[in-house]
Amino acid sequence: MELMLNLEPEAVWKYFYEITQIPRPSKKEEKVILYLEAFAAKHNLPLKKDAAGNVLIAKRATKGYENLPVVILQSHVDMVCEKNSDVTHDFENDPIKTVVDGEWLRADGTTLGADNGIGMAAELALLAADDIEHGALECLFTVDEETGLTGANALEEGFMTGRILLNLDSEDEGELFIGCAGGKGTTATFAYEPQPAPASMLYFKIAVSGLKGGHSGCDIHCGRGNANKILARFLYLLEGKFDFVLSELKGGNLHNAIAREAFAVIGVEPSDREAVRVLLNRFAADVENELKRVDPDVHIGMETVGKQDFHIGKDLSEKLIFSLLACPHGVAAMSSDVEGLVETSTNLASVRMDAGHRIVVCTSQRSSVESAKNAVADQVAATFRLAGAEVAHGDGYPGWAPNKDSKILAAARDTYRKLFGREPEIKAIHAGLECGLFLKKYPWLDMISFGPTLREVHSPNERIRIDTVQLWWNHLLELLKNIPA
Repeated sequence: MELMLNLEPEAVWKYFYEITQIPRPSKKEEKVILYLEAFAAKHNLPLKKDAAGNVLIAKRATKGYENLPVVILQSHVDMVCEKNSDVTHDFENDPIKTVVDGEWLRADGTTLGADNGIGMAAELALLAADDIEHGALECLFTVDEETGLTGANALEEGFMTGRILLNLDSEDEGELFIGCAGGKGTTATFAYEPQPAPASMLYFKIAVSGLKGGHSGCDIHCGRGNANKILARFLYLLEGKFDFVLSELKGGNLHNAIAREAFAVIGVEPSDREAVRVLLNRFAADVENELKRVDPDVHIGMETVGKQDFHIGKDLSEKLIFSLLACPHGVAAMSSDVEGLVETSTNLASVRMDAGHRIVVCTSQRSSVESAKNAVADQVAATFRLAGAEVAHGDGYPGWAPNKDSKILAAARDTYRKLFGREPEIKAIHAGLECGLFLKKYPWLDMISFGPTLREVHSPNERIRIDTVQLWWNHLLELLKNIPA
């Protein structure tokens, strides 16, 4: 607490600290909503909440700025909950432990929640202040952004009145975002009948760990390892050489994160034990060499476990392994309109076995081109349908088409140039922002997205560069004084 309160701007870091103390997983945001309600009551500010749980707190203009248009400031209240396997943390009850690490602030083995807690903190600092000049504000706090943008999708018409929206959910200071990708999820489900595990076999856990993971949109172009794909590669090698059974398979966690860890429990004939170990060692060396620049800490290990109760059957095991290996993952196309921007991608996010004798594979697709998003989702679906899985697509969400004639963009660019003597970069992002969904019900909105510098969000390596928060805050305050009519 003391370390964070020594940072500038003090008010923003004060509220960010308070936010880190409130558990707020997606779909379980009750505690942070109660916090917002108490905040509004304390500061005598009007608050309203819709059926989905989205909260809007309004504040009148300061003296001399009454004629400026109403500005909506927006952030989401939920956070991605990821931790390292050796860390004990209950995201539904425990506060986040923060660490000042040089020029960065990070958490201790978990996600930090600066995505999008820092946006929330800036809004609260503005609402609480009595010495900041601005026009009328509507501070919108949306729920459940990280698991499908369902809060933004459920936002009621007429809930907000402003025609200018500043989204505070971007991750690079000095960059103004004016477009984002749309997305959808594709889920494949295999049903299996448990088969008795052969007592004569030896059982081993094959585990992939040490990967960086990261955001499945912002980091998909980095070439980092996907634990599910790596594990599938090794199991495919086993298929061609040994008689084995598959008893357990699990990898990844969240649809919008690149899988960092995965493991399988297999049974092999005692006579094959050393040959399997040799194969694994050679495979691990190959993967370490492939990823030495982007994921140097990758580890692939093998340990003995006790006899298993069942396996999933050799026919299904083969179909599952083949389809996981064949399933596309990564960048599918780069944009021909914006240099360096990923246009279309897909993420093999997670594999899990549930109590209903089902194996569920979750994937997510993104694209700034709607037809391309649907095409890559169909490619994923076809891969798993060929293997006999039942496949379902989610509803998805739309992208946000850039508007280079935006008045708020021009104002943000001018104020940034005057403050810092340099031009901000104007970009689109391959992540999903809520802006596209806002446009469905509020088509007149003029929007930009900007924020301080964050890195490796959606992973336990998430961190925020401390000095960029002050730069971003200064820009936000200057922009609020120069809102265009």
